[in-house]
Amino acid sequence: MKLASLFSDHMVLQRDRVVSVWGWDAPGTVVTLALAGRQAVAVAGADGKFFVQFPPMPAGGPHVLTACGTETRVVQDILVGEVWVGSGQSNMEWPVSMTDDAADAIASAGDYGNIRLFSVPMLADQVEPKIDLTAAWKQCDPASVQGFSAVLFAFGRMLHQKLGVPVGLINTSWGGTVAEAWTSREALQNEPTLRGMIDAYDHDLADHERARAAYEKNYTEWESTYVHRDVENKGVKNGWADPATSDQEWPVMDLPQLWTHVEGMSFSGVLWFRREVEVPASWAGRDLELSIGPIDKSDVTYFNGEQVGSITQGQNPAAWCTPRCYTVPGRRVKAGRNVVAVRAFSNMWGGGFGGKADQMTLSLKPMPMPKPTDADEPTLSLAGAWRYQVETNFGPISPAVNPPPPPMGKGNANSPTILFNNMIAPLLPYGIAGATWYQGESNADRPYQYRTLFQTMIRDWRQRWGQGDFPFLFVQLANFMPRLPEPRQSNWAELREAQTMALSLPCTGMATIIDIGDAVDIHPRNKKDVGERLCLWALANHYGFAGLVHSGPMYKSCVVEGSSVRVRFDHVGGGLVARGGGAVVKGFAVAGADRKFVWADAKIDGDTVVVSSPSVPAPVAVRYAWADNPDGNLYNTSGLPASPFRTDEWTGV
Repeated sequence: MKLASLFSDHMVLQRDRVVSVWGWDAPGTVVTLALAGRQAVAVAGADGKFFVQFPPMPAGGPHVLTACGTETRVVQDILVGEVWVGSGQSNMEWPVSMTDDAADAIASAGDYGNIRLFSVPMLADQVEPKIDLTAAWKQCDPASVQGFSAVLFAFGRMLHQKLGVPVGLINTSWGGTVAEAWTSREALQNEPTLRGMIDAYDHDLADHERARAAYEKNYTEWESTYVHRDVENKGVKNGWADPATSDQEWPVMDLPQLWTHVEGMSFSGVLWFRREVEVPASWAGRDLELSIGPIDKSDVTYFNGEQVGSITQGQNPAAWCTPRCYTVPGRRVKAGRNVVAVRAFSNMWGGGFGGKADQMTLSLKPMPMPKPTDADEPTLSLAGAWRYQVETNFGPISPAVNPPPPPMGKGNANSPTILFNNMIAPLLPYGIAGATWYQGESNADRPYQYRTLFQTMIRDWRQRWGQGDFPFLFVQLANFMPRLPEPRQSNWAELREAQTMALSLPCTGMATIIDIGDAVDIHPRNKKDVGERLCLWALANHYGFAGLVHSGPMYKSCVVEGSSVRVRFDHVGGGLVARGGGAVVKGFAVAGADRKFVWADAKIDGDTVVVSSPSVPAPVAVRYAWADNPDGNLYNTSGLPASPFRTDEWTGV
């Protein structure tokens, strides 16, 4: 007797919607289920599956679900409220612990016990639809929220604050993945322009055995070249953990940061970091709490020469983004000078301290019965200057450091349909309010195709869930890569355009974030604003918060007026503004019939922007924020940025 994994303690059911419940038992078994005073009966089919539906329920709880067949299963602490799915690639996967507001979000997580979290395992181990998962709901608390999707949590927290009802969040995301992987076979086959994906995929599957052998050979060669092993702790033998060892000749690095971001240190290897800290006399002999944030990839951490903690990649694949918080035993704590030493190991990509300054602290460890004076004791910051020494340099990080991709099919998360089959299909038809989506970076080399692919996926999900046109809210790509001096074509701008086109589908919404990205990091750390901008769309369009400004200015129309173009917008809210003061609007370009764009003079005139350039006396087209990393400053008075657009339909990249 088994219930689907979605039906576990602490779950949230979607309010005001038919409640579907399913599981498996011996074929032919009569299964009786009871929920909130209602009862339903089903018979397990030839495949063992049983399925029942309960009438809609209002927000509230807690409730209990009981299922009786060959055995009895009881699910406790069930709440009813709003359930949202979050999906996409790494920026949706990105954990709370690696964000700008990580410390506040984690510290306050215990205040949101009626938010529940469900993380779908990242698996691509079946080429056919999977029927169930191995996962369970968790109550929101500082431990559970650290590794959870930061965008989805920010969205759900704001929703909970505004609605005052329980919120269930289902995170099903995987970094670096393409949209076709999240779309069903049937949907791709039925779209003429996408059918070739399935044809090519089937061809690859037929040749899978040969391709797998070639991959394993290539991977072995790659591994021997780039994957270095941590075989010996040379630093501890040199006394680098010992506070008696002098480090005054060691160079200095400000932490937190990845050492690979420091000029001249673009290599993988092992580095030691040391910092002296003055401990108050009242702390002597007492246990302390040492926090240093996430270490990319593995660490061994010492206090006054004794190892107090370690997390390695071998123990935890998410070690690179897991905050370190270790207990320092009181026997090692003395008044005055103490030494913290961290041995950081990274065999590829980044390396070092990946968190934020407020995650690096030393404080008294809370006691069951604290002293009256404990509340007045300081928290010591460990951010700032640390001494460092290189134990091992594995050599410069090569552009070829990425491993060879596995062949299409089992194990390759970018195979068409595979993530739909492994990470979406097992959720169907669980009742939800809607879905949020943050993806597109991995499809940015095919933006024109994305116009069709993205909308196909949205329609596919809605059809498969069988709950009508539920809200589907998505994030437009952030600004990224170097800012260019002159207007140019841009894959990322065209991908943003393809995303905007999906607003033609009913019940869709978009969060524009071209103002909170990072030129050198494809993973901007401000996820709070991303989630909350998505939530504005949900509140205004799905939950009836009339009058709420939920979008930045969106292009509406334009008209040529002599040598200038007047551009009109929707979603102007209380009016248009140029962020940064003054009336000068940046980010507009204009072109004549020669299709050569130049930067334009742009001024706000009421709810319009007038665009012109002396070098384009007869303008025919206008573009705004049309770049990988645009320098646009047009907002509405609610502080939401205008979305990129172009008025032309000229052939792009």
